[in-house]
Amino acid sequence: MAAMGTAVVTGASSGIGQATALALAAAGYHVICAARRADRLAQLADQIGGEAVPVDITDPSDVAKLAEFVGPRLDILVNNAGGAYGMEPVATADLGLWERMFQVNVIGTARVTQALLPALLAAEGVMVFVTSVAADHGYEGGAGYCGAKAAERSMVESLRLELYDQPVRIAEVVPGLVHTEEFSLVRLGDQAKADAVYEGVPDPLTAADVAEAIAFMATTEKHVNIDRLTIRPRAQAANYKVFRTSKH
Repeated sequence: MAAMGTAVVTGASSGIGQATALALAAAGYHVICAARRADRLAQLADQIGGEAVPVDITDPSDVAKLAEFVGPRLDILVNNAGGAYGMEPVATADLGLWERMFQVNVIGTARVTQALLPALLAAEGVMVFVTSVAADHGYEGGAGYCGAKAAERSMVESLRLELYDQPVRIAEVVPGLVHTEEFSLVRLGDQAKADAVYEGVPDPLTAADVAEAIAFMATTEKHVNIDRLTIRPRAQAANYKVFRTSKH
């Protein structure tokens, strides 16, 4: 059976990206899996019958190679690659980590978007940006990450206005508290601290929950655009209001 079309998922080696690649493959798409970790990508691509393209989105030559691999038409782009590093207050923040977050979440995402936009326009495709509820407002220790995700959201909003008369859809999914194997561990650098983020929270979101939302947004009819979809676990009423069965 012929594929429904072609999708690119960045940050596909783990977490939401990996789950999204699985969901889009299950929906019938040929998925090009892009991320830095070639071994994990190869395993995923083999599992879903897709293709693995090792890419560091902060490297212009890598992104150019991705665009060449994709070719002239692309139906779906999921801009998922990103990351959070550190939880220090502004007064003592490691600004090198802030630069890293902006390079990945903002500049890298813009670079991929620029490179693949012609192929998306040719296919009347859709791009889905994975931001975060951190883009909604700041919180203690979150200035760098909140700023990066807010900048990414501004890019989404500007793109939609700039391309309003072009055959492309631009969507944003905004996850709340998602329990993945790496996000909090990478950010905090300590397994116990990472585990504490989810301690006592009944049923935080999983990567598969967010992937299901992304797949829905990406596969609606071409006249339908889901501008922004915020998805949280039931236990999270707001960024700062989370029900826990125990305290830590």
